[in-house]
Parts: sequence; structure tokens; C-alpha cells
Amino acid sequence: MVERRIDDFLVVSTNKGLSKRTVQNYQHTLLLMLKYLNEIGVVEEKQITADTMRDYMRYLKQRGKYTVVINEQSRIRNNPRNRTDIGKEIQPSTINGMLKNLRAFFNWMVEERIIKECPIKSSMFIKTDRKPLNFVSDDAFQALINDLDITVFAEFRDKIIIQLLLDTGMRIGECLAIRVTDLKIEEKTIFLPAEHTKGRKDRYVFFGTKMARQLKRWLEYKDRTHETDLLFCNRNGNPLIVNQFDANIQKYCKRIGLDGIHPHTFRNNFAKRFLMNGGDIYTLSKILGHSSVKITEQAYLDLTTQDLQKQYQNFSVDCKMKLDT
Repeated sequence: MVERRIDDFLVVSTNKGLSKRTVQNYQHTLLLMLKYLNEIGVVEEKQITADTMRDYMRYLKQRGKYTVVINEQSRIRNNPRNRTDIGKEIQPSTINGMLKNLRAFFNWMVEERIIKECPIKSSMFIKTDRKPLNFVSDDAFQALINDLDITVFAEFRDKIIIQLLLDTGMRIGECLAIRVTDLKIEEKTIFLPAEHTKGRKDRYVFFGTKMARQLKRWLEYKDRTHETDLLFCNRNGNPLIVNQFDANIQKYCKRIGLDGIHPHTFRNNFAKRFLMNGGDIYTLSKILGHSSVKITEQAYLDLTTQDLQKQYQNFSVDCKMKLDT
């Protein structure tokens, strides 16, 4: 039965060491599909064809956002009454993400020889225009930093986090999981253990001398008020969660009239600055913890004409030697 296969796949995914978020995404996508299959009377995995999946995608598109839920608890959690986008068209990127999750499940069944072929076909994916990464100008970044009140615990902490994200290129989830024992200020390195990284691999990130001074100052302040091995914590000394930090960023940006800035924006900015300062794509890929250089290459797609001109001036032959006129 499909339900049993889903349970088995989720166990395998967890045992493979995939991130908790990835497994949760698999589970959500597969349970939504299971609900649809039960409604149309499909209970065996061998009954699922490419046409079944095409019909399912059409069903989702016709119903719209948040109109299809796994159970009543999900409906309550989504709180449709407070959503302005209820029933609106599901974005192509969302559909593609669901298809990707479904393909992983069906490919696993093919490998296990449960079914003969995957019913998710390449033609089902929707071609989308790539959304440019968000960047923040130096002036906007400085305005954000300068506005934070370091006499307030949360704002002092968040100021250090913002600076650290921009200096290291870490993901926000990796940053908030740092323990003091992972931090080597004299060596200007931070160790990120595999259980806290998206790629499930240990790696190091690096920071500069100015950041080292800021971290020393933060540690002295934190240690006077909180007894915790967490580098960053909430007022009660407990872990600071990503959603809370994101909410804080939105609050700070609203105060000074900035739009479109999220925790991941600082990672994007790190990548751009690294490349614009002459860093190579292979080193950047390692620092960011990407699974392949192809993912990192996407950063180049967001360089503006002005960025490219500046980069050219730095590395053109004309800058390196005197040419005949």
C-alpha cells in the first residue's frame, strides 16, 4: 500500500542523515498526495501512473493555496482566516518543489524494485524565470547596523549575528546553532558540525580581525548575563530560533524603511562581495557548504553591469601592463 511505502521512505530518508527540514518537506508532500490518492480510490503504488500525477498537479492548481491540507490540525495551523492569499494560484516554484519531492519517493521505489518506473516526468516541471538574489547596499547595511541599540540585549545580539553572517557566509540556522566551544577567536575560525549543516558535512567558516573584536566584546557581555554554551541565545538563555530572528530583522528594517531583507540576504551579500574582491568560485563553494560548484555559479547571474565593469577593471590586461596606443 502507498501509505506503508511512504512510511518506509521517510524512515530511510531519516537514516540517511538527511536534514530534519528535508524529511519534513518529504512528509508533507507525500501525505498531501496520499490524501488525493485515497479520494480517487488509488491504494496500491502500482496503480500510480504519469497520468495520475498529471491529474494531481491539475487538481492542486485548480484548488489554489492552502485549500488542500493533510488534516484538520493542518488547517488550524495555517489559519486560513488570517491569510490574504487563500485560494490564490500556487506558484510554479512550489509545484516544482513538490514534483522534486515526489520524484525522490518514486525513484526510491524504483531502486527497491517496488515499481518499474517513476511516474514523475521531466515534462511535468514548469519552466520558471530565475528570481535574482537579494543584495543590500553598503549604505543600507550600515544604516541597519547603526540603528540597533546595543544597550538592549536582543539588539546587541542581533547586531553581532548580522555582522557575522555577512563576514562568514553562514546560513542563519548554522549560525544560531554555534556553541562557544566551536568558536576559535584567536584562529578566526568557527567549526560547524555536520548535524547543523544543510549538506550534513563538517566545515569551517572564517572571519576577520574586526569581527574577532566584536565577538570578544559580545562574549564578555553575554557571559555576564547568561550561563549558556550557546554563542547566541534568547533572553531566557534558550536557543534563538530562525523565525524569531527573521521577525526581528523585519522589525528593524521597518524602523528605517528598508524592504526585501531577510537573514539569507546577508549570505548572498557575502558571496557577491567574495567574488567581486577576486575570490574564486571553487573556494566560495567550499566556504558556503554547497554540494556542487554549479549551485555556487548562480551567484554570478546576479552581478549587474556595473559589477561586471568593476570586476573587469580589476583584472583587465590594461590594468596589469601598459599597452601601446
